Amino acid sequence: MSNPIYLALDVPQLEAAKTLASKVKPHIGGIKLGLEFFCAHGHHGVHEIAHLGLPIFLDLKLHDIPNTVAAAMQAIHVLEPAIVTVHAAGGRAMMEDAKAAAANGTKVVAVTMLTSLDERDLLRIGINGNTHDQVMRLAQLAEAAGLDGIVCSGHEVGKVRKQWKDGFFVVPGLRPSGKVNGDQKRVSTPRRARDDGASVLVIGRPISRADDPAAAARAIEATL
Repeated sequence: MSNPIYLALDVPQLEAAKTLASKVKPHIGGIKLGLEFFCAHGHHGVHEIAHLGLPIFLDLKLHDIPNTVAAAMQAIHVLEPAIVTVHAAGGRAMMEDAKAAAANGTKVVAVTMLTSLDERDLLRIGINGNTHDQVMRLAQLAEAAGLDGIVCSGHEVGKVRKQWKDGFFVVPGLRPSGKVNGDQKRVSTPRRARDDGASVLVIGRPISRADDPAAAARAIEATL
């Protein structure tokens, strides 16, 4: 992949989303569309963004019984996504069925632990151990289920890469040096994540909320 930056296009207005994506298109490698966008605009919105000619990452984080997730995966075949996410916590059978139901050419990656969570959050939801151990456990489960890779923070991607040498690793929660973390707790710089083995760098607010989004995207691209 020549440019691993995927813009997180979490913009509720479709025309604003298209305008933003068009501005930064020369400096990104793809577009990530999450729940906010998909719930607001559905298949139509995805098709509209796809007209820009960039790969689409549908970050839907599917998490349900295996049959339901497989049916949802089949329902998005027509959108031809490059990447789709499911939650690793859904279990091996769910992940196996998700991969089996995905369209040819679509990478299915498992979300291990949201970058907005830390060890205190794990304890509150009844999981003992640290974030690293939790990510490694779920990465092993995703690999055993036949998925293409995982989503993890920049803190874990280097160690997961050593364990899963041919995996595909999506890293969100990225902030250029000097930028505020916002609601992200386990952050990394784009350059550090790329050096540690990230396949895709998901970057949202540092680009989308910049005074000059194209310049911001160009500056991040120049660090890679």
